[in-house]
Amino acid sequence: MRDILSDLSDAMSDPDPVRRAQIQMKRPPPKRFYKEVSTDTADEGFRILLDGRPVRTPGKKLLAVPTQPIADRLRAEWDGQAEEIDPAKMPVTRLVNTAVDGVADNFDAVFDEIVRFSGTDLLCYRADSPAGLVDRQRDGWDPIIRWAADAKGARFILVEGVMHQEQPVPAIEAFSAALSAYRHPLALACLHTVTTLTGSALLALALAEGEIDADKAWALAHLDEDWQIEHWGTDEEAFQRRELRREEMDVAASVLAEVPC
Repeated sequence: MRDILSDLSDAMSDPDPVRRAQIQMKRPPPKRFYKEVSTDTADEGFRILLDGRPVRTPGKKLLAVPTQPIADRLRAEWDGQAEEIDPAKMPVTRLVNTAVDGVADNFDAVFDEIVRFSGTDLLCYRADSPAGLVDRQRDGWDPIIRWAADAKGARFILVEGVMHQEQPVPAIEAFSAALSAYRHPLALACLHTVTTLTGSALLALALAEGEIDADKAWALAHLDEDWQIEHWGTDEEAFQRRELRREEMDVAASVLAEVPC
């Protein structure tokens, strides 16, 4: 059982969904080694049990979550495995592993990384042509910029082109203050996931605050890419990568909505 869990840990812990799929294809899928999946409560939160034994993360920590609905989703993933275990079908488990192993002991570092992301946020860098793309960016992104300024006091500067523009310190500080409402490691793991997948800490915060939903966040994050696709098309490999990342985004957004701050 230990070797099987070690193999699963490798397959479920890589941050790149494409890389995870490659890892899984290189080795035969492990056999399901348990019959019953259940949950219980402990000091750490709601645990997942396999035949009465608590599941642990790749870092050997207890796999525990703050609410029963998230635990139920974990239980469904483990219980939904057939004769062979497919880590690709366990996205909530991967996300919780990230929170427990990667965020809980490095909370400040992960928090600071999201704040730094806001300093080079996608929404602040605008095209100067063609006119259609300029208009689409303005119509899609300006409402989020205004929301950040009006609701959070974070007044970011817009830039034409890709040359780096240092953002005002008060804007970064205001964003950091807003982000500090999300103190649970799992919430921060979700926010970090959304930030890296969209290229925008502002979209991640707007999603967490209920200003936009996951569909809107994804569409705004891929506004430029969709423009290119409309005019030049795409290829199958790029499409598959995008689909995998969209799945990651949806999981992070849905789990974030269930985490108490």
